[in-house]
Amino acid sequence: MMEPEEDLSDYSKDDESSDLLEMKVPMEHGGLRLDQVLVKLLPEYSRSRLQDWVEQGLVTLNGQPASVKQKVWGGETVRVSPQIHPSEQPFLPEDIPLDIVYEDDAIIIIDKPVGLVVHPGSGNWEGTLLNALLHHAPELANVPRAGIVHRLDKDTSGLMVVARTLVAQTALVRQMQARSVKREYLALVWGELDRDYTINVPIGRHPSQRVKMATTESGKEAITHVSVEERFPYCTLVRCRLETGRTHQIRVHMTHIGHPLIGDSVYQRGTQKCSPSLRELLNGFPRQALHATQLALDHPVSGERMEFHSPLPDDMEELLEGIEEAGDVIE
Repeated sequence: MMEPEEDLSDYSKDDESSDLLEMKVPMEHGGLRLDQVLVKLLPEYSRSRLQDWVEQGLVTLNGQPASVKQKVWGGETVRVSPQIHPSEQPFLPEDIPLDIVYEDDAIIIIDKPVGLVVHPGSGNWEGTLLNALLHHAPELANVPRAGIVHRLDKDTSGLMVVARTLVAQTALVRQMQARSVKREYLALVWGELDRDYTINVPIGRHPSQRVKMATTESGKEAITHVSVEERFPYCTLVRCRLETGRTHQIRVHMTHIGHPLIGDSVYQRGTQKCSPSLRELLNGFPRQALHATQLALDHPVSGERMEFHSPLPDDMEELLEGIEEAGDVIE
């Protein structure tokens, strides 16, 4: 009587590493692409994750680096070194300096600098505000999102509130929903605004460019109150008060009314009319000229109304000075 064939779809842990998986490609899978075979052999992992591992060099075929579309013929030895995705790992504390405006047992008010990502995500799994908060206040590991209740874009500076307890976080989220948290921003926009605006236009995901937001009838309600702070040649410093908090709300709304933010590489459209020297100055500003300058809220424990202010950061102040020096004569 013939011995039963070995179950070639089975895999085992390699002696050298408890994480390394080694398996044989079953003969019946001959002719398939490597990624298709991996899905069959390792159904507990998604195809996209398996493809990522191949592209990262974590998969070998007969000891050689493999490619996603490579065909197999059966009998080959496949080795896989599984790698946990960063989003599935506990976020680690990191000693990153924070500009703390105020803190007590319930909240922390932070003046976020330009360039600091708020929450870990694709391409930024470390070095974020969340990592810094876990180092500054280790108890935040027990609060969802380390107490973060609202975000600022990486290249937007200014004030944010963080909850130190779950009770405080819940109270602050309810205030956000009730629109009792007051948030005001200073933005330098293209063009000379002649009046104040209230922009009440819904915002949703851009239909074709998924990294962008857009004004769309199918979007969520979005309301921005805009007032003129100071007029400059070919641009205006405005104060924007958010009534709602949609992603990129100010940037999208100001573009909608024809006054995109200076330095906004995502939403700015076309070349603006101004003198060459001024255009060079404004186009050279390396980020959207947007700063969260004022934050007001009810303390989640005492109920006391609290208000915080942050002056324009140095880069925006220097930009305004440069605009005044450049003058308004078209060369």
